[in-house]
Amino acid sequence: MQPRILVVGCGAIGGVLAGTLLEIGQEVSVLTTNPAIAKALGEHGVRVAGPDAPAPMKPARVLSEPDAGAEFDFILLATQPPQVEDAAKSAVGMLAAEGKMVCFQNGLSEERVAKICGKERVLGAVVAWGASMLKPGEYERTSAGGFTLGRLEGAPDELTEELSRLLEAIGPVTLTDNLLGARWSKLAINAAISTLGTIGGDRLGALMRHRYVRRLALDIMTETVQVAQAEGVALEKVSGTLDLNWISLTEAERTAAGSPGLLAKHTLLLAVGARYRRLRSSMLAAIERGRPPAVDFLNGEVLGRAPRHGLTAPINQAARDLVWAISRKEVTPSHELLRDLYDRTRGAA
Repeated sequence: MQPRILVVGCGAIGGVLAGTLLEIGQEVSVLTTNPAIAKALGEHGVRVAGPDAPAPMKPARVLSEPDAGAEFDFILLATQPPQVEDAAKSAVGMLAAEGKMVCFQNGLSEERVAKICGKERVLGAVVAWGASMLKPGEYERTSAGGFTLGRLEGAPDELTEELSRLLEAIGPVTLTDNLLGARWSKLAINAAISTLGTIGGDRLGALMRHRYVRRLALDIMTETVQVAQAEGVALEKVSGTLDLNWISLTEAERTAAGSPGLLAKHTLLLAVGARYRRLRSSMLAAIERGRPPAVDFLNGEVLGRAPRHGLTAPINQAARDLVWAISRKEVTPSHELLRDLYDRTRGAA
């Protein structure tokens, strides 16, 4: 029997999820509290731009609030991290007895959602592609890629494998029995890329051309990897290639003016910037829409756990503080703001 799917949150990732699953004939409903998005989806369907994009299709239902009489096998949580717990609480009553809630957020949302619906009913999907919402109900993929999918504990089960087959329509899926390892590796990247993209106010390609931005990214990732290792997490390679254990700076590299190792790591970040050059921080987009930034679910996770292990994360702290200052409109995102962050934190790196 075809699974019943509910996509909660119809921003960039949720829109592409819904549009692609509808195109392959799945029964997909959506839940959005944004009236403009709900109106657009109800009138015109989900529209994804691009030459290989799915044709516009209307969801089975467009909900603006939970329906106590509805029941879904998969509830795909595609909100921003600050909204994920409220989204899970609102939707848990619609989850089938054997159903799964699936977290598509960056950060470590699965642990939070598990407290609401139970650990055995949570899946995590680490997203390795980017998207933007051009206007309500209209979306664009900004980079290729797929997912790493797994449970909080244990090997993938039958429902995990079923969801994997559905998500293959969007991008290649890797099943994992080390979801936390995949999550922490992605957290290290997002704590750098998304946060620096918010501070710089530009797309990734333009930012990564600057050496000082690449060095800030390396510093943030290094601090994050140190905390993950202290937590006992075995880090997974991102997309099977990006090794966070390797990219983390050694003690010698943190103080050296230059070295072959540093050159190799800067070269890798240049390549990442070129590949994902159109990527724009979703956290910056959230701030522009008047929503709270997800920085406490990224850099904040590092800062909250570092003291347990006698560690500090000063670059993560300074970057987090700047994002909140941008959210409060105390400062404006710019390349100059990133340069100032670099100059101010050299003694701390």
